[in-house]
Amino acid sequence: MILRQSNIEKLGERVFDVLIVGGGINGAVSAAALSAQGVKVALIDRGDFAGFTSQESSNLVWGGIKYLESFEFALVRKLCMSRNRLIRAYPSTVREIRFFTTLDRTFRKGRLLLWLGCWLYLFIGNLFTRRPRLLSKEDIEREEPAVRTDGTQGGVEYSDAYLVDNDARFVWNFVRSAINNGAIVANYVESVATERSSGGTWTVTAKDGIDGDLVVIRARVLINACGPYVDAHNAISRVETTHRHVLSRGIHLIVNRITSARRVLTFFADDGRLFFVIPMGPKSCIGTTDTRENELPPHVRPEDRQFVIENINKRLNLPRPLTEADVLAERCGVRPLVVRRGNSGEANADWTTLSRKHEIEVDASRGHVSIFGGKLTDCLNVGEEISAIVAELGVALPYAGHLWYGEPPDEIRDEFFHRARLMELDLRTSPESSEPLSSRLWRRYGESALRLLEEIRADPTMAEVLISGTEYIRGELYHAAKREMITKLEDFLRRRSKIALIATKDAIAEAPGLFEACRILFGDEAEAKFVEYFGEHPSEVVVRESMRPAALSL
Repeated sequence: MILRQSNIEKLGERVFDVLIVGGGINGAVSAAALSAQGVKVALIDRGDFAGFTSQESSNLVWGGIKYLESFEFALVRKLCMSRNRLIRAYPSTVREIRFFTTLDRTFRKGRLLLWLGCWLYLFIGNLFTRRPRLLSKEDIEREEPAVRTDGTQGGVEYSDAYLVDNDARFVWNFVRSAINNGAIVANYVESVATERSSGGTWTVTAKDGIDGDLVVIRARVLINACGPYVDAHNAISRVETTHRHVLSRGIHLIVNRITSARRVLTFFADDGRLFFVIPMGPKSCIGTTDTRENELPPHVRPEDRQFVIENINKRLNLPRPLTEADVLAERCGVRPLVVRRGNSGEANADWTTLSRKHEIEVDASRGHVSIFGGKLTDCLNVGEEISAIVAELGVALPYAGHLWYGEPPDEIRDEFFHRARLMELDLRTSPESSEPLSSRLWRRYGESALRLLEEIRADPTMAEVLISGTEYIRGELYHAAKREMITKLEDFLRRRSKIALIATKDAIAEAPGLFEACRILFGDEAEAKFVEYFGEHPSEVVVRESMRPAALSL
């Protein structure tokens, strides 16, 4: 909270080279790339960072294999190269994973043709991942007994990648990188009015969504990275573009783990679209839908939920069919798909075939940039393209070409793990954790994990799990309170961590240690923040929980 308030004051104190509006993946990588190269950057978002589209992905980093069917080979190549770079740059965060695909006998393509397509995908991606396999029905029955094979022709297996942590955490780390490089960033600050002066400076009036105060921000270049709201913010700025968005609603349902295998089960739903069961620690993420959306924000509709449940029950051998009662959490977001303005044929044709490519439009005379579309896999390309565009607009990049992404150098990593071994840190690993404590702290905090080690050395209670049923230790909460600009409890539960992704609200509210976590994060405002998120006072939760035979486990 102190960091956020300090940054809001700084927003009005200087003229920035660049102001970025929107803190999703496009805005976050733009801020990280520019600030690392010496540009004076401000970044604001009317909600929390990654609080909209960027928190609702499948957590997959994939090269777009489905675009082979529409012969978009250049796009697939670009996405595969970006995926490969992410795997190399973030080895503890972005990892290869196998996609285990089962095909109905009536599917429009034969498994041999799809297998050949997987080989083409491998070659387009520079043979970076493991080889594909052709699967018989017997292979599927032996390796994944949870998958039904009646009415199928077998399948294929190929590789892509996934995020070990959640998507919003990945975005936050770019935001934190920008802060480390001097960017002034603030969440819950909304751009409400913009004006371009004759002197070539943008003046943006922004409203603090917490206390309602106004702040005036000035910058030479304005970047609109508002995701699905790009068109709306361009209207505020009176900027006309040749592209616009159409929106596709996608939902995911989180249930208890369906299969213990660390692979993505892939199917084609009844309507022919890709459909996944994605591992998420002790849970499984099922989806997605692909439905045209005309309203924001989107909401899970009963027919969406039923579509997912019906399709998965048809394709899995489960002890009992999944029902809505099995759903622990839901994710609902929109994919901003790019079309040309005025091209009604493009927008109204088979829009489900539109790719997730991005387009960047520049109004050089006004120093304005709009980022349309895009996906997480493509984020490094967006950061580099924005850097080149800003330089063309006349903003100096004192450290042009400086590496702005990736995990810290090997020597820092080796030093961290050496110290962790000396401290026998991994003996403190929580039973709920799927990996050693040292590996998780390094992946989430990078170089800052060294600071956590020092805090644990000084006070061993900092290594104790704070919120029962989770893997988060007390030291992480103190770290988050100081460095992660957590303004609301949802910011921590949903985006800085993945607790709200894998448990019901009741289970979270009743977890021992949660209110202590609120005190660490919010101090005297802990009770108010608890009520804001759960809708009830913590004392009411304690009374309700005491009437149950045992507390729910996260």
